[in-house]
Amino acid sequence: MFLISCRHVLLDPVNQHRPDRIEIELHVGDEQLSRSVPYSIPLYENGLSLWRTCSDSAGDVDIAAIEISRSCLPVDVVYQAFSSKHLARPDDAIEVGQSIVVVGYPLGFQDNLHRLPVARQAAIASSFGLRFQGQGYFLSDARTHRGTSGAPVVVRVDRLHSADLPWLLLGVHSARLDVGTRDLVLDEALGLNCVWYADPLMILTAPYPSRRIGNFENR
Repeated sequence: MFLISCRHVLLDPVNQHRPDRIEIELHVGDEQLSRSVPYSIPLYENGLSLWRTCSDSAGDVDIAAIEISRSCLPVDVVYQAFSSKHLARPDDAIEVGQSIVVVGYPLGFQDNLHRLPVARQAAIASSFGLRFQGQGYFLSDARTHRGTSGAPVVVRVDRLHSADLPWLLLGVHSARLDVGTRDLVLDEALGLNCVWYADPLMILTAPYPSRRIGNFENR
């Protein structure tokens, strides 16, 4: 089992962001959603990275994965995890303009009682399946904020309607997209975002020594 986030959440040299661990909250027990415990995940051991990232023909992919040992989790932890069946297939017919959902913590905002994220409505803003500008992401049209990086971008599809987790994982929200020539006074922000396709997850979670799957190479 792996925790998935953006690479720049775990390492961002440009902004001098170099944490040695991350902390998440886990729900425990089935009766009260307000019950949760912190869970700390080290990012390095003996100076070596414990998290995985990858690159493709266009360069670094802004997705990272770090393995979580189920044996170290609380015995009554409550969670649901995406698997390969939750990745898009050609017959899912995902297309531009389709309504999608971004689930995250904009500016750190959340349901503080039940320790749950919030969902923002969005739409696919570029041809799904094509690499926008040759990069490994597509565009979403959504109002997003800092703190949303690493959020799953999902959509419901018929083939998963009876599953415990009936959402298709389209990708990982990375960053807002802007135009460098935009007049900050006259022109509004585009309101567009980069969403990295979920395909790299297959190599990031593959057992080593598998180094390459398709166009992706582990790093």
